[in-house]
Amino acid sequence: MQAIAAMPYFNLSDLMPYSRDRHYLKTMLARYHARGEIIRLKKGLYVSQKYIDETQKKNYYTVYLEFIANQLAAPSYLSLDYILAQHNILTEMPTNFTLITQAKTNAYANALGNFFYHSIKPMLFCGFAQTNEADFTIAKATKSKALFDYLYLRKNSINCRSQAVELRLNFENLLAADWRELKKYCLLSKTKKMLAIYELLLKIK
Repeated sequence: MQAIAAMPYFNLSDLMPYSRDRHYLKTMLARYHARGEIIRLKKGLYVSQKYIDETQKKNYYTVYLEFIANQLAAPSYLSLDYILAQHNILTEMPTNFTLITQAKTNAYANALGNFFYHSIKPMLFCGFAQTNEADFTIAKATKSKALFDYLYLRKNSINCRSQAVELRLNFENLLAADWRELKKYCLLSKTKKMLAIYELLLKIK
């Protein structure tokens, strides 16, 4: 427990230096989990409650959550509702972590929250930057890429002005440079639908 209390996450392989008996290690993990001393992030991946308590004590719990969101399905970057809300482009605040991944579309629910991963074409896996906060590396989309991802996943349900208005997006928080960046991704997608949606948004912004 002393060793794993310093790990932001761990799996069975990380514990092998302490015992080569995998059955014993699995039994101990089950006991610690039952006592609430460790949290199961997903199958085979854990974090200690002591580590979580420490992040809360030092006020970087939210940063840790963003970091672990990237780790549950790597490679991935925070995007969509989560990033749009951070930039006040979405009217409603999301309660989940939303990400774009190169892996398959998936979702994980654990004691730390709900994490949703949406797959996208490899050529569209871009428009994000890695930042370092409290010794954690976090990948986040720019607000323009987050908006593109948000629209791209809904493109088949946006066919007219009223449907675009119903998205309730705060366009006043987008600068001219943001619109240019958004158009770049629409062109990159090579889909007429995305360019049509872009032109539609320009008319109602």
